Amino acid sequence: MSSSRTRFAPSPTGYFHVGGARTALFSWLYARQHGGTFVLRLEDTDRERSTQASIDIILEGMSWLGLDWDEGPIYQSQNLPDHVAKAAQLLATGAAYRCYATPAESGAAREAAKAAGNPSWKYTGPDCVIALDEQARRAAQGAPSVVRFRVPRSTGPVQFRDLVYGDQAIDPNELDDFVLLRTDGSPLYMLSVVCDDLLSQISHVIRGQDHLSNTPKQVLLYQALGAPVPQFAHLPLIMAAGGEKMSKRKHGDAVSVTTYRDRGVLPAAMVNFIALLGWSPASEGETREIFTRAELIERFNLERINRSNAKFTFDQHDARKWTDPKAQAINAEYVRTTPLDELLPHLRPVLLAAGLWQDEFDGAQRDWFRATLELIRERFWTLLDFADQGRAYLSDEFPYDPKAVQKNLLKEPRLAALLPQLADRVAGLTAYSADTVEEALRALAEESGVGAGALINGLRTAVTGQAVGPGAFVLCEAVGRERVVARLRGAPAVMASAGA
Repeated sequence: MSSSRTRFAPSPTGYFHVGGARTALFSWLYARQHGGTFVLRLEDTDRERSTQASIDIILEGMSWLGLDWDEGPIYQSQNLPDHVAKAAQLLATGAAYRCYATPAESGAAREAAKAAGNPSWKYTGPDCVIALDEQARRAAQGAPSVVRFRVPRSTGPVQFRDLVYGDQAIDPNELDDFVLLRTDGSPLYMLSVVCDDLLSQISHVIRGQDHLSNTPKQVLLYQALGAPVPQFAHLPLIMAAGGEKMSKRKHGDAVSVTTYRDRGVLPAAMVNFIALLGWSPASEGETREIFTRAELIERFNLERINRSNAKFTFDQHDARKWTDPKAQAINAEYVRTTPLDELLPHLRPVLLAAGLWQDEFDGAQRDWFRATLELIRERFWTLLDFADQGRAYLSDEFPYDPKAVQKNLLKEPRLAALLPQLADRVAGLTAYSADTVEEALRALAEESGVGAGALINGLRTAVTGQAVGPGAFVLCEAVGRERVVARLRGAPAVMASAGA
């Protein structure tokens, strides 16, 4: 094949798994680096479990991550006629056969072999359960049958080179004559995936390591169909801290991509994080972990994928450890450093949902709004922090952290009188700035005999409701004189309410 063609082929039967997102990302990076084509295919043939809601979740997640596809989405269900035609081709060449043994008969043969000391019994030909003449009699009567692939057992091992795990060689006697078509004529996964990859001319199949055991059968199918075998690259699994595979049933929402979107993670940060799960873009001696999308494309290669399973550390029972600490740290870095023009499209929906967005932020208050964002984001971890910890800067309706009130207001009862006095001095300042507010506060502290630190901390909590944040005087400049004065004058009521 002249150019690289990769694909992501999820089954839309539930949430969009972080592991699936990593497979999509690596396939996308490979295609982008090689100037190739990235195909999105939805394997929607599980009629009972595939839902439109799951399809929508995958499409939304891919779009949110910025993993744009060049072809698709292709729906596997639309390709079923081709799958059936390929099975007919295999029947015609003798590479497949109709099997009339019932499931009960096959099960009995397996149990008998196990009792005789052969626990690894395989289905190895049309007469390994019932005789050929019985097969013919049932065929003449129109009995139901499946179509099985005839595994060639005298041509040596099935060999292929995996681009991550290296050379592979499988004894064909370890393989069943696997089923291609059910008794109702519908194709099974093993046939469908090969047919679909052939239709899309996929050159590189990049997928999870749990599919490695399927590959020998698929190699045989390609060969029997006279088709070129694609390159395979199997990715190490992503395991939870306890060593088990990650699942939503066991580990909660931390394994679902949409959780990260809904919790205020930036898509660029998420892409950066999942790229590091089992692969390192860093060059020798390089320790940084923040990489732009362009850098990931430039540096991506399959040779640097680790064969060991990736570890994903989190504790679903601790709100502070809801996801891997590396994911949190990377997102915090993106929140702090992403240029505002790139950050705002992601931030605006968060502020709208919180009732904090004002059209003036794009108009008369644009300069103030952007300067305030630059000030407050230094301590933020997610976009939701702008609506939570940043609320006091954008609205007059904000909560007071009880711990902050206890620590910074109630411990010094004299603040009930001093903060309104500070409000009067701030209101009377000829020029309002961080420096002039500081001068007024320190003068009041000296006159009253109260430590400047106690007054500064009381100011911060009275104005923002929090114990931490930007410098107290700088935040006063951001919040504005009118709001600062009003909040300082309202501090005694906050203290009285908390102390009641």
